[in-house]
Amino acid sequence: MSTSVPLIVRLLASSVSVAGRAGKIVRDVMSKGELGIVEKAKDDYQTEADRSAQRCIIASLSAQYPKINIIGEEDNPDNEGDVCSDWLTIDADKEVLRLECPSELQGIKEEDIVVWVDPLDGTSEYTQGALMLKRDPWERWKMYLTHPFISIKWYLSLLQSHYGFLEHVTVLIGISVNEKPVAGVIHQPYYKNVGSENKTGRTIWGLQEIGVGGFTPAPPPNSLIITTTRSHSNPVVEKALQVMNASQILRVGGAGFKVLQLLEGKASVYVFASPGCKKWDTCAPEAILSAAGGKLTDILGHNYKYGATESRPNKTGVLAAVNADLHNYALNRIPQELKDKLANK
Repeated sequence: MSTSVPLIVRLLASSVSVAGRAGKIVRDVMSKGELGIVEKAKDDYQTEADRSAQRCIIASLSAQYPKINIIGEEDNPDNEGDVCSDWLTIDADKEVLRLECPSELQGIKEEDIVVWVDPLDGTSEYTQGALMLKRDPWERWKMYLTHPFISIKWYLSLLQSHYGFLEHVTVLIGISVNEKPVAGVIHQPYYKNVGSENKTGRTIWGLQEIGVGGFTPAPPPNSLIITTTRSHSNPVVEKALQVMNASQILRVGGAGFKVLQLLEGKASVYVFASPGCKKWDTCAPEAILSAAGGKLTDILGHNYKYGATESRPNKTGVLAAVNADLHNYALNRIPQELKDKLANK
């Protein structure tokens, strides 16, 4: 890869390639059938796919950009160690390498960059999807009985879905400079490419002031459609949804997938009035959404900072829209008392 290409563009091009390799690891772990689920904290789970994909991403990027600060969700020393050579990739996406670099990012050094990594956004949906791939009904039932995520209601709903919720699963790599997200990658390991039976997965990217790639952006729907959490609701979350007067509410998994719904015109606004998300969940989606002309903030309308010393939780929720007008509408619909309640948690 030519060093004449500005650092941010090279890093984004590398991240696109690395995300694709991590997505293959996610699929490979699923195909083997042993997810290796462990509980990190209460209601916070991790699989072998999370651990392996993160090791692939961090090792591959660190080998090429040793001075960049990389922060991953699976921040556990036990997950580190030797990475097999097959997981390491030094490839760079050729389309991204041809991009212009915004003038304000041309002099950036590795030390100025923080990369936020969520190796598998939508772990709940991933594990539920694994259950759907069990063709033997008895095997499905045995997995359900020992599964930390699946209630009987979800199990029954899964049986009505051919693929479960695997399309919600994403790999996220967000690039921030001076605490601001400037570039990002969202990879969908289980995206079905129409007309290409042998190709699974797609990679979406965005770069500040340049634009987005890997998909076709679409305008928002004619009516107000909200996208929100399917598994982390509470009374405050539901109140914020009610005041929107939406024609439809989509309950899906993963911050990356919710932002994709905005970008592809399937939803108008993303509303989550809860401190459930973390910086690695929103850095890449915010960077791509901003590059497409959208906006992501907390429920109070404040921007999150993505410096290395910032706390990991997004304590005041997420509010995002594909344009400023829709974001302002949603922000003004949320009662001050609800904003105060969330801010004081």
